[in-house]
Amino acid sequence: QVQLVESGGGLVQSGGSLTLTCEISGSTFAIGTVGWHRQYPGAQRELVESITRDGEPLYADARKGRFTISRDNTRNMVQLHLNGLRPEDTATYYCGAVRRWSPSPDYTFWGPGTQLIVSS
Repeated sequence: QVQLVESGGGLVQSGGSLTLTCEISGSTFAIGTVGWHRQYPGAQRELVESITRDGEPLYADARKGRFTISRDNTRNMVQLHLNGLRPEDTATYYCGAVRRWSPSPDYTFWGPGTQLIVSS
């Protein structure tokens, strides 16, 4: 089994920075790509950034330059570094992981989430 636990959320002022941490435990060898997602109330979860097991970031969009993702397999940890935060970044952030060697790209394992509130 695999367990994911997010931490680092909280209240931050607009323009500030924060690092979210996803700690992975259990059968960590079974984990491939890890992705940070976020969810607004009443909306579907959306992918923010993801990173392969080898440490290659996969997802880049308009948030590129504000958000970066890093991975440390020796510490079983994936971090999302958020800079230039805006009120619209307020959401619950989830860490998800894809099962390694799986033909499916779906995220199988999830953490309980951590809430980020950005005040204007």
